[in-house]
Amino acid sequence: MDSSQKLSQEFIQFCQSVTAKRPKAVIDHILQHGSVSTEELTDLYGYSHPPRAARDVREHGIPLDTFRVTGRDGRKIAAYKFGDISKTRFSRLSGRTGLSKQLKNELIRHYGCKCFIYIEEINERELQIDHRVPFEVDGEQELEPENFMLLCGSANRAKSWSCEHCENWNSLKNKAICLSCYWAYPENYTHIAMKQVRRIDLMWQGKDTEIYERLKQQTVDLGRDIPEFIKELIEREIGQNFDS
Repeated sequence: MDSSQKLSQEFIQFCQSVTAKRPKAVIDHILQHGSVSTEELTDLYGYSHPPRAARDVREHGIPLDTFRVTGRDGRKIAAYKFGDISKTRFSRLSGRTGLSKQLKNELIRHYGCKCFIYIEEINERELQIDHRVPFEVDGEQELEPENFMLLCGSANRAKSWSCEHCENWNSLKNKAICLSCYWAYPENYTHIAMKQVRRIDLMWQGKDTEIYERLKQQTVDLGRDIPEFIKELIEREIGQNFDS
């Protein structure tokens, strides 16, 4: 927080109205101490991906600035403080915590109880609601199921990291670029964070894990790695189909 900045009672009350655990931890710590580092978010609150916690705060309409501090090991690490509070968005989306259950139920009804990225059945409690197009690019969006997706924790962290390192997130802010990205529509995309990359996430569950173990043993015997071997099998199958 800018030391010359005085927090209004309205802003403080707005901060205190946030009840979701992750952003609340960030907000309360900054209110008490003026800032919070990624090291503190990990050590004190157990958040293995601190930028996601900071992003949650921003999605509630509370501006945060990122700066660098020195960690315990002497290396520079990120820390967060309140940004220009005049840019606070006192909006209905900021308090969407109460709507999250209803929105999650709608998404499950439309798409099933699964992670949109890994296409895997997940316990409802482990699914997290995320914008298809990041808030930082498109701002507030209508609370309609088509604007959101359900992600498991692993997919949410992967998406967050990829988006935060994308040029569109950091400077271009072009919604159309996000709409054609894997992280918004993994079933129909032309790029991944503006890179010409394609990916398939495969998962074996239950009895199918036996197939994976056989595949793993075969690659070990051949001195190969699994992704390379699977790509070769797919290329060989496609080549045979074309030849026939």
